[in-house]
Amino acid sequence: MRFASLGSGSRGNGTLIEAGNTLVLLDCGFTIAQVEQRMARLGKTPDDLTAIVVTHEHGDHIKGVGPLARRYDVPVWMTHGTARHERLGKLAELNYFNSHEAFAINDLELLPYPVPHDAREPAQFVFSDGQHRLGILTDVGCWTLHIEQQLSGCDALMLECNHDGDMLFQGSYPVSLKQRVGGRHGHLSNAQAAELLARLDNSKLQHLVAAHLSQENNHTQLAQQSLAEVMGCAPDWIAVADQEQGLAWRDVV
Repeated sequence: MRFASLGSGSRGNGTLIEAGNTLVLLDCGFTIAQVEQRMARLGKTPDDLTAIVVTHEHGDHIKGVGPLARRYDVPVWMTHGTARHERLGKLAELNYFNSHEAFAINDLELLPYPVPHDAREPAQFVFSDGQHRLGILTDVGCWTLHIEQQLSGCDALMLECNHDGDMLFQGSYPVSLKQRVGGRHGHLSNAQAAELLARLDNSKLQHLVAAHLSQENNHTQLAQQSLAEVMGCAPDWIAVADQEQGLAWRDVV
């Protein structure tokens, strides 16, 4: 199994997960042209996609789902709540998942789990090829015991480090937006991500990726340092999924 990021942040998100002959795109917040360009950097094209899976209906995650699925005839998976998004448009094949039940897409098993976020029915995922587990958690304002249980024992983890608390609350955002981002249904700060990480079983962890960093309210070095202190590693061991460059393929072996 391997994974890569097309880009991660408030201007668009997309993660590729591959196992055997199966290639899944988790979220698509980019235009078709952007997806084609970003996938080409990773040696792939949208024709290679087996499915698109959607975490929730916010624009930076769903904007390109309908256009890409229609152009390349790709099946889409989402919750019933997410499917209520009015601008999704008609899809040739729309499948629904229950955020409490595992399901399979060819060579990949997907274990969704519900998260506290200001969306209709948001979910995040653990992906497995039967031997290894990739946990993904972004777009969540706080965590639950259930989230801890799902992410413990993963071989790879993409973890939201959206903002530095001081930068957010001293920054230029309107008060209402600061409260939303920093609230229980918003986004994890570096400190919150580190606190959650410390509660997990990380004994198998091969890859740790900081994701969904705010370009205005965070710095790469701050996110890396926060997670590195928990792991007892050098900050540069912590990878970062960048908004523009994404993240190159990481093998989970």
